[in-house]
Parts: sequence; structure tokens; C-alpha cells
Amino acid sequence: MTNSTKVLDNDRMDDEANHPRAGGPQPRRTFTPADKLAHLVAYEQACETNEGGAYLRHEGLYSSLIVEWRRQRDAGVLEGKKPGAKIGKLTPEQAEIARLKRELERSNKKLATTEAALSIMGKAHALLEQLSESADADETRKKR
Repeated sequence: MTNSTKVLDNDRMDDEANHPRAGGPQPRRTFTPADKLAHLVAYEQACETNEGGAYLRHEGLYSSLIVEWRRQRDAGVLEGKKPGAKIGKLTPEQAEIARLKRELERSNKKLATTEAALSIMGKAHALLEQLSESADADETRKKR
């Protein structure tokens, strides 16, 4: 390594723009309820194409924020809030409502799958009965 590229601890960096706090301290970002809902929709769309992580990196978000915002959305806390309205942590009742809504959604999906499977099984059973009856009819005609 040459001395021209070596940076000693006491040397200043030439390019101040690359300094982590070049523009001074950055204010903490805040998100309105509408922003949270928009990010949730965009993130869920990105996840459909396996681009969820890329979306989070691009927007500078953490997955823990998405989890918290989903809980708030599921509990109905984000709906109808005015811009700038403060939204704190969920109360135990709101968290329970959100949990029950998720559980209901999973149960409804499972029920729909079960109903579809039963419908297919019923059709398959009817088809097999029809084939069996036609085979029995063919055997009786041959015996005559």
C-alpha cells in the first residue's frame, strides 16, 4: 500500500460529502396513517414477486415496521385517522382484535380450500358411480 492512499487516524478525509453526518443530524422520519397503509400495500405487492426485501431497502424501512403496521391495520387503528394523528402501541384489546381477525382470515381460507376439495371429491364419486353403472350395464348385455 502506498502512502498516498493510506489514511491515518489523525488525517482528515478529503471529501466531506462522504462523511456519515455530512448534512448534519437527520430528523427522525414519521409516517402518517395513509403513508403506512400505502407502504403496506406496496410491500405486499412486492412480496408477490419476491421483491419485498428490495422494496424495504429502497424505502429505507425495517421489516419490524411492517409487522407493527400490519397489526395496527388489522386492529382497525389506521382507518379514518387524520393526517398527523398520533398512533401509539396497540392496547391489549386492539391486539386481540387484530389476532382474531388474522385467525378468522386463516380459517376462512382453510374452509374455502376444504369446500373446494369436497366439491371435487363429490364430482369424482359421481363420475366413478356413473362409470361403474355403465360397466355393469355392459356386462349384463354381454351375458344375454
